[in-house]
Amino acid sequence: MSDEPILLTPGPLTTHPDTRRAMLRDWGSRDPAFIALTAEMRQRLLAVANGAASHVAVPVQGSGTFIVEAAIATLVAPGQKLLVLANGAYGERMVAIARRMGREVAALRWPEDRPVEPARVAAALRADPAVTHVALVHCETTTGILNPLAETAAVVAEAGRRFLLDAMSSFGALALDLGAVPVTAVLASSNKCLEGVPGIGFALVAKDALEGAEGNSPSTSLDLHAQWRGFEKDGQWRFTPPVQVVAALVEALRRLEAEGGPAARRARYQANFDTLQAGMRRLGFALYLDEAVQAPIIATFRMPADGSLAFRPFYEALAARGFLIYPGKLTQGESFRIGCIGAIGPEVFERLLRAVEAVLAAG
Repeated sequence: MSDEPILLTPGPLTTHPDTRRAMLRDWGSRDPAFIALTAEMRQRLLAVANGAASHVAVPVQGSGTFIVEAAIATLVAPGQKLLVLANGAYGERMVAIARRMGREVAALRWPEDRPVEPARVAAALRADPAVTHVALVHCETTTGILNPLAETAAVVAEAGRRFLLDAMSSFGALALDLGAVPVTAVLASSNKCLEGVPGIGFALVAKDALEGAEGNSPSTSLDLHAQWRGFEKDGQWRFTPPVQVVAALVEALRRLEAEGGPAARRARYQANFDTLQAGMRRLGFALYLDEAVQAPIIATFRMPADGSLAFRPFYEALAARGFLIYPGKLTQGESFRIGCIGAIGPEVFERLLRAVEAVLAAG
């Protein structure tokens, strides 16, 4: 077993050696070779979601939250109104970002263990004609719940509103076809299901929506319209790009294609989840979510109700055995989270389960 820990988190995550190796070269950000690498990255991102005919890929330096902020600031113009469909911390973060950007925003909320209900969204849109944009988190990593993408997108399109999709924890593994599902902008990052390293957020934006967004953003560096125009002009980033992160993401995207695309990646993640779930159940841990709404991305487990286990010593004992997990993010109830994504397979989760069993036996 490698001395490096296995990251069982929703990102950053364990990457393939070839992806890390891609970062060993230095690149000139204005050099033709790097411009070509950026172009390949943008093309491959669109191809993952079948978006080349209708959307453009606009990367931005930073984490996933950077691209969410950039999209809201650019695509929701002053005087327009955003409705956020929230059943976890990342939906609530979108609400907070919109408020900070000075945009009118409302939230339609569900409990953390309940998926968004498209019929309720339709009713809310009928009741409030001022809403121009709707935002959804596809896989809400607060719990790992999977929200109904196609059904929600159809409701929003039927109401004639724009649809923003936070696909941070689903892009590259869960099916998304922009030729069939009406999404104005898909927002994701380099370091989750694509299995790259942190440092790039990106938006796949419908061309017509982006063309009409000039001057909307109050930010210079997070203006998606200006960023897109820069790429269209000369293929270059407006400001110094994270060149090694771009190289790693291109290698990760090549690996995704070689694996068989999102369907094959989802199958591997599902095998990871199934192994984890069966073993944790055997060891006495209960999933927070009903399996019918559980995505194979990250699993939230309840801490034992009898208080026999505390997160910090549990975390430290697993870390000493080479596995890093995440604390829970629930507003109610003690929990912890284990990610099923990254360049790992079911055999890693079999080793994890043996480690959990050993920790429990040690008291």
